[in-house]
Amino acid sequence: MSLTGEILVLSGPNLDLLGERDPALYGTQTLAQVIERVGARAARYGLSTRHLQSNAESDLIVAVHEARQASVAIIVNAGALTHTSWALTDALELFAGVKVEVHLSNPAAREPFRHLSTLARVVDGTVAGFGALGYELAVDAVASLLGAAGGSARLD
Repeated sequence: MSLTGEILVLSGPNLDLLGERDPALYGTQTLAQVIERVGARAARYGLSTRHLQSNAESDLIVAVHEARQASVAIIVNAGALTHTSWALTDALELFAGVKVEVHLSNPAAREPFRHLSTLARVVDGTVAGFGALGYELAVDAVASLLGAAGGSARLD
């Protein structure tokens, strides 16, 4: 399957500390290593990636707004904003492309406040609990959904 287009990969608060923050829960790979793997997986499908990590909710929202003109898909790990950000949810709802939510851990197996995802109602699906592999699985899902949409992911 050969597609074209850009996947925006969004990383929310504290994900810049990947590899340092609770490695038993989140793994030992750094965010840079995870994003490198995402880019390599996307390239297999002919897709490119752009990554933004921010600890500021507003930066993530602006990136989603910009993606409406530049990207065919968004993979988002919003960190703790997953459970609290209706503003990010609203922004994602306006994005017409494929949207996949990713979590390194399994939120359903963690503290009760992590069981709610405000994003769940506006994304195409969620990959959770597979560590860094979840990002690669999200790329596979994006490619599959884009392929099912007609085989071409080019924005005009």
